[in-house]
Amino acid sequence: MQIAEIFESIQGEGPWAGTPSLFIRTSGCNLRCSFCDTPYTSWKPEGNAWTVDDLINKVSNSDAPDVVLTGGEPLLVPDLPDLARKCQILGKRVTIETAGTVHSTARCDLFAISPKLTNSTPNDPQWSSRHQKTRFQPNIVQTLIQQSPAILKFVIEHPDDIHEILAWTQLLPQLTPSAVWLMPQARTREQLREKSEWVRQLALNNGFNFSPRLHLEMFGNVRGT
Repeated sequence: MQIAEIFESIQGEGPWAGTPSLFIRTSGCNLRCSFCDTPYTSWKPEGNAWTVDDLINKVSNSDAPDVVLTGGEPLLVPDLPDLARKCQILGKRVTIETAGTVHSTARCDLFAISPKLTNSTPNDPQWSSRHQKTRFQPNIVQTLIQQSPAILKFVIEHPDDIHEILAWTQLLPQLTPSAVWLMPQARTREQLREKSEWVRQLALNNGFNFSPRLHLEMFGNVRGT
């Protein structure tokens, strides 16, 4: 599988924020989000080939209790279910971060599913239509949340984005509001500070959770953190 980077840091988002984690970032994505913060996995994918055994050796040598399989879109990788299973055999708690647009047999301790809203659609004429058609896959999300524990994590650009999020929750009534997390779209600490207050209030008003972005607060928009 093509791997863009492997690094140890803390989980910055969602219910396990602050947990020391080993991140394995796959390269390749079927979307092209306008605000993508890992363009080296999507717009200009790069990386090196790793086998599952090579990755498991890396995992076994890490003291981090959590493994985060992320991307790009990790569910595009055929070997990902095997990798996730072997990480769990090693006693690691496994999160798979996905946009929820690809069917997979993978099982994990947490699917952190981040459905992309209209605000993610790029202006690029080669990608805007394809992205818009691909990003909305409620049937796939439904399947994933039946396979493993899951949360929905939405990236908020404007207050009006809440209408799309509420539409998503109506499509997935088995998910309680406590399984929904809102976080600001931001690439800098300044943008994060500007948006966090009203996104936090938006979450509170609707019974959702506010997700921090600790890695951005602590390190800035720096690769490998």
